[in-house]
Amino acid sequence: MPTILDDLKRIKKIDANGTMESIEKLYAQIRQVIEDSRLIKIPREYGKAKNVVVNGMGASNLGARIVKDVFAGEIKVPIIVTPGYEVPAFVGKDTLYIMSSYSGGTEEPLSVYKEVKKRGAKILAIASKAKNPKKASALEKLMIKENIPGYLYQTDNNPAGAPRLGLGYGIFGTMTLLAKAGLFKIDVKNIERMVADLEIWDHELRPQVEAKKNIAKQIVSSLEGKQVIVTAAEFLEGNAQALRNQFCETGKNFASFLVLPELNHYSMEGLGFPKSNSNTLAFLFIDSELYSPRVQKRAELTKQVIRKNKIKVYDYKLLGRTKLEQAFEMLQLGSWVTFYLAMLNGVNPAPNPWVDWFKKELR
Repeated sequence: MPTILDDLKRIKKIDANGTMESIEKLYAQIRQVIEDSRLIKIPREYGKAKNVVVNGMGASNLGARIVKDVFAGEIKVPIIVTPGYEVPAFVGKDTLYIMSSYSGGTEEPLSVYKEVKKRGAKILAIASKAKNPKKASALEKLMIKENIPGYLYQTDNNPAGAPRLGLGYGIFGTMTLLAKAGLFKIDVKNIERMVADLEIWDHELRPQVEAKKNIAKQIVSSLEGKQVIVTAAEFLEGNAQALRNQFCETGKNFASFLVLPELNHYSMEGLGFPKSNSNTLAFLFIDSELYSPRVQKRAELTKQVIRKNKIKVYDYKLLGRTKLEQAFEMLQLGSWVTFYLAMLNGVNPAPNPWVDWFKKELR
C-alpha cells in the first residue's frame, strides 16, 4: 500500500486549495442549510405542481439527481433533470422549474429562463450568494430583479470553492425547496442523527488515520492506475453519477458508471475486448442491504462475470440505516477516495484546468 497516503506534509503540499477542508465540512454544509431553511419562503401555489424539472450542469444537477433517486418512493410527482439549452415540450403551468447553478453564472439554465417564464411555469432557483453584492452572479441578480423564490447560500463551508465539494448545499438545498413547496416532508430528527454520524465517520477517513485503518485509503490503493467503473443500483444511481464526476474532476482520473439491473442487459458482453480491459479496468461496486433482493443477487452474479473476464472488482457495503444515510455515506467515502487518488496521481484536486480552458474558449 502506498505510504504516500500517510505522508501528511506531502498531502498538504499537493492540496494547495483546501479540498481536504471542504470534504471535512460536508456535515457543516448540511447544518448550514437546515439553519437557513427557516428563512426560505415558497409560494403556496407551487405545491400544486404536477412535475418538477431541474436544469443545472455538472455538479449543479447532482443534488437533484440524488434527491430524485433517494426519495423516489416519497415524492409523488416526477422529477426530471434536463441540463442544457432546450425546454421539454411538457413544461407549462403545472411544472415546478428549478434553475440550479453553484456559480450562478452557468449559461445553460440562464438561457432558458425567458422561455420557461413564457410558458407559465412555477420557477425556483438555487445558487451561491456573493459576499459582495457588487459581484453578484447573473442568477442572483435575476432572482432579485424578477422576484424568483429559491435559495441563495453562502459558501463558507466549501473553502476549496469547487461545486462538487459543495454537494451538501446542492442536495439539502434541493430537498428544502421541494419540502417548502409541499411536495414531501423532511424528517428533521433523522437528519440531525445522520449529520452527527457523518461527523464521526469523517474522522475515520481523514489523512491522519493511517492506511491500514482507513477504508478510503485501502479502496484507492486497489484502484490506482485503473479506469474505474462505479457500479450501484436503485436509490444510489444519482450517487453513482456523482462519484463518477468526483473520480474525473477530483482524482483527475477517467471513470464511468453503470447501474444495476440495466448493465446486465448489455455491458457484460463488452468485457472481453479490447484484451487490455483486464489491465486497465477496475469495477467499484457499492453494495447495500437496502437494494431489492433481486438486485443484490444480480450484483453478486455480475461480480462473478467480471472476475471470469480477469477484471478487478472491489466492493464496499454501506452501513447506513436509511437510504439517505447511505447516500451521504457513499458521497463522503467517495470524496475521500477520489481525494486520495489525486494524491497518488500527484495533482492538486481542486482546479479543473481543462474545464476552465473550455469555458474560456466557448466565450
